[in-house]
Amino acid sequence: MEQQKDRMKEVEEILKTESAEVRSFIRTHEKVIVGVLCIAWALFQLAIASVIILDSITIRAVHLAFALAIVYLSVPMFRKPLRSPLLRPLCETRGIPWIDYILACLAAVSALYLWLDWEGIAMRAGLPITRDIIFGIAVIIFLLEGTRRAIGVALPIVVIVFTIYVFLGPYMPGIFAYRGVNLARYLSQISLSTEGIYGIPLHVSATVVYLFVLLGAMLERAGAGKFFLDLAIAALGRFTGGPAKAAVFASGLTGLVSGSSIANVVTTGTFTIPLMKKVGYPPEKAGAVEVAASTNGQLMPPIMGAAAFIIAEYVNVPYIQVVKAAAIPAVASYFALFYIAHLEAVKLGLKGLPPEELPDWKKVLKEGIHFVIPIMVLVWELIVMRHSTDLSAFRSIVVLVIVLLYQEVRNALREKKTFVDGIKNWIKLTGEGLISGSKAMVPVALACASAGIVVGIVNMGIGGMITEIVEVLAMGNLFLLLVITAVASLILGMGLPTTATYIVMASLTAPVIVKLGPPLGLVIPLMAAHLFCFYFGILADDTPPVGLAAYAAAAIADSDPIKTGVQGFIYDLRTALIPFMFVFNPDLILHNINNFFLAILIFVMAVFGCFAFANFTQGWFLTKMKWWEFPIMFVTSILFFDPDSLNEIFHLGINRFYLYIIPCVLYGALYLIHKARKGKQQTAVAV
Repeated sequence: MEQQKDRMKEVEEILKTESAEVRSFIRTHEKVIVGVLCIAWALFQLAIASVIILDSITIRAVHLAFALAIVYLSVPMFRKPLRSPLLRPLCETRGIPWIDYILACLAAVSALYLWLDWEGIAMRAGLPITRDIIFGIAVIIFLLEGTRRAIGVALPIVVIVFTIYVFLGPYMPGIFAYRGVNLARYLSQISLSTEGIYGIPLHVSATVVYLFVLLGAMLERAGAGKFFLDLAIAALGRFTGGPAKAAVFASGLTGLVSGSSIANVVTTGTFTIPLMKKVGYPPEKAGAVEVAASTNGQLMPPIMGAAAFIIAEYVNVPYIQVVKAAAIPAVASYFALFYIAHLEAVKLGLKGLPPEELPDWKKVLKEGIHFVIPIMVLVWELIVMRHSTDLSAFRSIVVLVIVLLYQEVRNALREKKTFVDGIKNWIKLTGEGLISGSKAMVPVALACASAGIVVGIVNMGIGGMITEIVEVLAMGNLFLLLVITAVASLILGMGLPTTATYIVMASLTAPVIVKLGPPLGLVIPLMAAHLFCFYFGILADDTPPVGLAAYAAAAIADSDPIKTGVQGFIYDLRTALIPFMFVFNPDLILHNINNFFLAILIFVMAVFGCFAFANFTQGWFLTKMKWWEFPIMFVTSILFFDPDSLNEIFHLGINRFYLYIIPCVLYGALYLIHKARKGKQQTAVAV
């Protein structure tokens, strides 16, 4: 029991790190200061989405100022105690030391400088005065330190490496040589314009991402996560491997409102992992199923990870187009994970939960169906009304606040309390939701701002050179380039959040991916290249040895984190295959596909492609696979995803839709072989 408590404390620490909430505020005024800042930030973001019109510079600067002030007040400089009495305030986790009040104020002012003197800075563009240089350097230092506090050292190190390179470029050898820049040019691009820190990533964070994070945080605080979990267990718990299937379903639903794989693991895994272990899943596999399901939550439309909104901005399309492109890969991937959970249960001979341990689905629906209303409003606004993403999210939040009023008044009256008590609980719950949303947003905002420095440096002229280097490394081979991008994303993602990993890799490799297509006779949409980087940035969350999602799941499952991460990555191999497939076959992201029935056919084939690949990686169909069936199953999977590859390889000239018959026949033949084999095994056991 004591060991389990230690494990849960470890989970709480991981989650606190994810949401930049490390300090415990022991004095009332500290709680009030941070709470007021968080609520003010939330109200500011809601106001600019509805009733206040401000210029982009103001919005970005104020957004960054709030994030910096909150992180300096919420996270100490060092998390481990220091021996020196003079340095002890720098690692204070109980209460806010005076030094961090000063740093928070200075950081906020440095972030606001661009807004405070924008006209003057614009008039002397490229020729900063001494004051510009001081504040330009200050905002970079405060931002990198705030980012280090919020998400670790990896992203600041990446930024520093790029910065050093841009200054030392003239002294680099051969192909790595670059003309370099001086300090004035660097600051004018990075901190005194909208090309660096205050660039597109921070703009998207300030105008769109915050609202979606707030919506998810308020839903979670209100109990939507538990509702989704209970609903999944009630619907699926009785089937073979039911708890694992419920984990997949619940994590997919939670992914609708959560952009964090770690938060998803903690929300659903706390309940599903013990249930999986109870019916017989080994601890590593129980944790791995939850990790794979939660990691994929960021792929699930309509609310995807923060990077999805940045994709829309970079590709210059409405966000609904990103949702459309991501729909088939995301849903097919979840179907495949559901199938993997079933295969594992069959291999282990597991059953479902007994009926008496299942929640009553009618009661679950009755108690929580109102949580679906804001999500349906969001879908209606995005898909039917075609409103902007920020307006759609704002209206969903307004509806959610009304729904919470109904919930709290209903609960108060049930408990024989007064209507006024319900109103008080509603105000408290709404305030907690606003605070939770702001704290969850801090790492995202700082990651976007810091990654903006990398983008700004790339746009200073080294982007074309790095692109050439990447192209040389790939030797003009598109597949090799994709492998390099995937591996680099996984390595970067071990220390960087998904959003930062995507921004860095997309800036460096997306143009090359698109460029290498035509020589091979392929037209690769820009959307496919960006989604490729997005997918592998997400997969880094469960990549050993650093995947935090795997560590959180392992702490709950009481398993080895490395083994859990490796098993989770094996489960996620089908998600790693899909990006390669939609680069070579853009039909999977519905590129130029507007026929509904054709889209359904592509979706069904993609699902079966994922199923076949799951059979291949698990070594199991209806029974254990023979060695010679593995290559057949792998080829079948690829043909489901891209049947036209047969035309490209053998120059057959056959209509691609007739080619779908080939993988169907192969899969059907393997099914009949396994059915006959399973029948013989059952007969032998009976005898």
